[in-house]
Amino acid sequence: MLYYFTEISKYIITALMCLYILECIIYEIKKEDYLECDGIVVRQRIYMLLIQAVSYMTVVLRTGELDYLFLCFFVQIILFATMTLSSLIYPCVDKILLNNMALLLSIGFIILSRLDFDKAIKQFFIVTVSIVIGMFIPYIIKKIPDIQYFDWIYAAVGAGMLLVVLVLGKATYGSKITYSIGGITFQPSEIVKIIFIFAMAAMLSKAKRFTDVLITTLVAATHVLILVFCKDLGSALVFFIAYLFMLFIATRSYVYLVMGLLAGGVCAVAGYQLFAHVRVRVQAFLDPFSVIESAGYQISQSLFAISCGSYFGMGLTKGLPKDIPFVATDFVFSAIAEEMGVVFAIGVLLVCFSSFVIMMKAGICKISKFYRLLVIGCAVMYIFQVFLTVGGGTKFIPLTGVTLPFISYGGTSVLTSIVLFYIAQSVIILIRDDELQGC
Repeated sequence: MLYYFTEISKYIITALMCLYILECIIYEIKKEDYLECDGIVVRQRIYMLLIQAVSYMTVVLRTGELDYLFLCFFVQIILFATMTLSSLIYPCVDKILLNNMALLLSIGFIILSRLDFDKAIKQFFIVTVSIVIGMFIPYIIKKIPDIQYFDWIYAAVGAGMLLVVLVLGKATYGSKITYSIGGITFQPSEIVKIIFIFAMAAMLSKAKRFTDVLITTLVAATHVLILVFCKDLGSALVFFIAYLFMLFIATRSYVYLVMGLLAGGVCAVAGYQLFAHVRVRVQAFLDPFSVIESAGYQISQSLFAISCGSYFGMGLTKGLPKDIPFVATDFVFSAIAEEMGVVFAIGVLLVCFSSFVIMMKAGICKISKFYRLLVIGCAVMYIFQVFLTVGGGTKFIPLTGVTLPFISYGGTSVLTSIVLFYIAQSVIILIRDDELQGC
């Protein structure tokens, strides 16, 4: 009986994910007014509830541990309270984007519970605090109209935080990415992502001349170079791409875009020559099985996991995702593909892409240039981080060591992801408030 339930559950979970994605597509095709999409929103939340219920029930039946049901219960309370309260406090909030955030968080809890229950519990408390912080962001942004004029303060604080890590940070596998205060370890580069987006949006929104663009570029380059000196090359790449596309949107200049891409290519070659661990990762990317006992072990195990999962997965608890080093952080997508299936994993990517589209649509609306650049910066930084994580785990690009937003284990990472989404929601709320006032 247990065998049949495990087998059937993976098809149910996949079907529910497909239905959720279908609702996203219907919403985009029909272009329903956000005030008239309650049917889609409610159906998506039902699918979300069922995905969690079936997933946790499978784990409980396989392990005999009832603790998973308690975690499922509290996760449901937090996520549905978040969606309900956000909708009540901010009637103009984008409910589809809100649903997407909740779904990704719920998938993260499911796979983390499977990998390490203690980590899932820690993640639960971090997510709860992060959501509370996030829900204040639209109110703060609306109440501080001068928020775009603090450009140099943003730049100074961001660069200062990165310098602290460079000087005092703890080296982890050759990279200085963490800093501890009072026994609490966090990754400042994740927090600086938010500050960096505000700084670039503020500076680029006021840039009128080439010298303004040059000064802004130097500020962005300072952040990137500090990250390079910290050997946090994954974060450096995220910062670089986010700035490049914000610059392109702000200036509409293909010259800047091409020059930026060429400069990035030159820096990539220089990084390959300067950093030994980059050469190791490139070698593992080109032929991981030739160095499977050393540098290629992670990516090889990741590819084995994805191939074992096939279309519908092996079933929760039936795979061997723990054979992949750092699976809860860098390779969580591979764990999802192994036990929940490649179809479900593609569904996760489509949810990420749906969120990106919603944010980018807000970036082309009639609102001040600062807010347009702000939401576009959030969108690009989010989707590019997804690309780096999934691309590295599937051998599409060399490994970069960045986390999958909302899903990977990591306190600072999940905090940043939630805050980024609520910043995007802030801009959407401002746009819709203006539309209602104009009616």
